[in-house]
Amino acid sequence: MAGMESILRTDTAEARATEVRLAPGAATGVHRHNYDCVVVPLTGGILRLVSATGESTIALSPGAAYFRKAGVEHNVFNAGTEPLAFVDVELKDRPGGGAARFDPAAIPSISSSKSA
Repeated sequence: MAGMESILRTDTAEARATEVRLAPGAATGVHRHNYDCVVVPLTGGILRLVSATGESTIALSPGAAYFRKAGVEHNVFNAGTEPLAFVDVELKDRPGGGAARFDPAAIPSISSSKSA
């Protein structure tokens, strides 16, 4: 996608770490993680997450990691005015299914608004 760069940093039997860089206004495209993951912001900024269960806006701080369950189909947007970067570490010993639900309460500094 335009304005989005995905860089595989490591991929072992135990974990996969992917750095994602988003220009202002850019998106990752709709995707689903097959494993639980830890997201580690490299920059501060505003992230917008959109899934079938709603939409949330997150104020990211460098190094303020958060955990996400596997199986949530979502799209990630850079809702800020500066480039945004984070590392997504998928935990391969924790596979998940399609029934997981995005939980905005699990992410620090989040404001949530449900959409139909």
